[in-house]
Amino acid sequence: MNGRDLVRSVKIVGSVRGLRTVRSSWRHRGADARALPPRGAERARVPGPVVGAEPGPGGGVVRFARSVLRVRVAVGGAVFWGWDGAEPLPSYALAGAAPEPDPRAVLEPDTDGGWQVVSERLTVAVSRHGAVELRTPGGVVLRRELPPRWWEPVAGGGARWVQRSEVPADARFFGLGGRASGPRLRDGAYELWNTDPGGRFGPQDDPLYLTMPVQLVVGDAGTHLMFHDNSWRGRVTLREGEEGAGSGHDRPGTCEVRMDGGPLRCWVVTGTPSRVLRGWSALTGAPALPPGWALGPQHARWGFGSEREVRRVVAGYRERGLPLSALHLDIDHFDGHRVFTVDRERFPDLPGLAKELREDGVRLVSIVDPAVKAEPGNALFDAGAAVGDGGAFVRDARGRLVRGEVWPGECVFPDFTDPAVREWWGGLYEERLAQGFSGVWHDMNEPVSFAAFGDPTLPRSARHALEGRGGDHREAHNVYALAMARAGYEGLRRLRPAERPFLFSRSGWAGMQRYGGTWSGDVETGWPGLRASLALVLGLGLCGVPYSGPDVGGFDGAPSPELYLRWFQLGAYLPLFRTHAAIDAGRREPWEFGPEVLEHARAALAERERLHPYFVTLARLAGLTGAPYVRPLWWRSPGDRALRDCGDAFLLGDALLVAPVLEPGADRRAVRLPRGRWYDTATGAVYEGPGQVLPDAPLSRIPVLARAGSILPVRGADGGVELEVWAPAQGRRGGGAVVRDVGDGWERAEVERYTSRWVDGRVVVEREGREGPVGYPVRVRGR
Repeated sequence: MNGRDLVRSVKIVGSVRGLRTVRSSWRHRGADARALPPRGAERARVPGPVVGAEPGPGGGVVRFARSVLRVRVAVGGAVFWGWDGAEPLPSYALAGAAPEPDPRAVLEPDTDGGWQVVSERLTVAVSRHGAVELRTPGGVVLRRELPPRWWEPVAGGGARWVQRSEVPADARFFGLGGRASGPRLRDGAYELWNTDPGGRFGPQDDPLYLTMPVQLVVGDAGTHLMFHDNSWRGRVTLREGEEGAGSGHDRPGTCEVRMDGGPLRCWVVTGTPSRVLRGWSALTGAPALPPGWALGPQHARWGFGSEREVRRVVAGYRERGLPLSALHLDIDHFDGHRVFTVDRERFPDLPGLAKELREDGVRLVSIVDPAVKAEPGNALFDAGAAVGDGGAFVRDARGRLVRGEVWPGECVFPDFTDPAVREWWGGLYEERLAQGFSGVWHDMNEPVSFAAFGDPTLPRSARHALEGRGGDHREAHNVYALAMARAGYEGLRRLRPAERPFLFSRSGWAGMQRYGGTWSGDVETGWPGLRASLALVLGLGLCGVPYSGPDVGGFDGAPSPELYLRWFQLGAYLPLFRTHAAIDAGRREPWEFGPEVLEHARAALAERERLHPYFVTLARLAGLTGAPYVRPLWWRSPGDRALRDCGDAFLLGDALLVAPVLEPGADRRAVRLPRGRWYDTATGAVYEGPGQVLPDAPLSRIPVLARAGSILPVRGADGGVELEVWAPAQGRRGGGAVVRDVGDGWERAEVERYTSRWVDGRVVVEREGREGPVGYPVRVRGR
């Protein structure tokens, strides 16, 4: 128990809810003590010496004295290996069937008694004692996995294991899901256990709501993504390497992955960053495409309280000429905090309100929590109890319902790892649609059960279906929210098949992008929280989740006008642009911070609206290629070591570099530039990279630079799309892609590609593969 857990426990014990929470915590501990006895004496095991090998599709099997390793190269270049019979399936991360093996990859003898599988992009070398090396076609080592070690209970039971690895001294680690201290992951231990931190969080807090065993490693030799496909609780310990000075030896970077159980199996994708994310997307599923309105500004508050207040806020936006695309209702609109209900006193005509707002261009989005009030006579509880043979809710090892304390009181929890439960739960969203909601956001789905002893979750011994295999919460915990997102997404598709669902979730796991995006959760209000917001979005994008954003202004407390404005300016360039605050944290409307902040926020909103066609294009490209909207500065230059160390700015697509102000009182800020020419979009100043520059950052704006030669679609003065072209350097070419907004249905959209070049002293724009006019107004800037 840390200090925050202790304070939280003291606060709740004195209340009625606190007494119920204490009882729930004791029940959980007692259930675990009975169902999960101590492991007792354990026996350590390593693979031992190699004893033989058998070629197979895409690779083969290498046999050791005490273990077996299967290596398989898939079509497309992804590499799988699994120990002790582990196969690619079943897996919550993979999108459907495992990819087909590459028939060109062959298992063959290697030096010193080992074996190797040679593929087009990677060689996998297995030593005679079980080490696994990943080498480029030129023989450079990207990663070396040392022989693993297992600890098996002497009395029988599942093994826990550790896998240690080495990477080149210059390599840097990224990923592991949502990490507030990122995007570059420094030396330290990172837990793999989705967790509600119990209140606000900052860069010092780990783990958070969304952890993934997904590492992206960037070094001079190349980029690779390593995924340990195991949902059990674990820990990743990282230590960056150090290059030797003079004649000194390099110290490699190290990674240690420890898992409490489950299979030891991995996937590796290598190549340029864009190729790696394309391969990862092919493996785990294309990101869900948000509807066009979800790329606009959104507003939320825990505590709107009534239809009248909702109308007042929306009117405030309209009266001041501020765009607003969606408004989110939190748990306070429920009847007694019970999901799929409405407080009829405060919201007497929610469908009418939704219709009225939609006619004004504003959609309503509803919160959905997984906890169901455990109350006979509660329609949702009774309906869940009738699902299948044993009901929809999680039970303990003795077959009793697992109960926990959440907002509605004593609650039970649907088992989303059961297909029948997912189908039932997905059907419940019909009530949300009938109330007029256009989308949902999943909250409290780590899952959370308020606890008095620092463990806000279900008992580890709780039983889950796990797609018919059966298992307990140790395996199901990290994929609980992923399975809930699947239930919601598939339900919305069935109920409203003509429209793309809009869903984002506080928690999740590898592959969650198939069903929607995520947001920061309860980030603390302060300058460190602002910095953590950017780290989370960048890190999640590198794990394959491109649509995310923070609570603009922070979740708790009262931001200063300057902090709120700088957060707002950052949010205007992130995929999910949403203000949100706790019930006691005051308002987050731009006009609440004074006339100066209002005018500067108006400018940020106007620029977001102007860039809307560009965001539509980025969303479509993310679905096609897996490339995140928000990318680290090294995205196109992974060999630039200075860029690998830079986490305070980002690329928005290929065209724009955004440098948010993350410190108070700043009116200029240092920006590290990738190679090439860059234009300050506000002043027209020209900078040459690579190198560091110091553009102005007045309170009215943050530095945004455009890459020379880039072409991006923007909204023109008449509301139509025009091409904004930033002049390439003399003698150079440029280009960009445009995807038209074809609505919020499932119609496929064409990717139009354009090039820019100098001809007779002027910049000419042409569409690839088509002669004649480009079909859009063209505005050239930066000459």
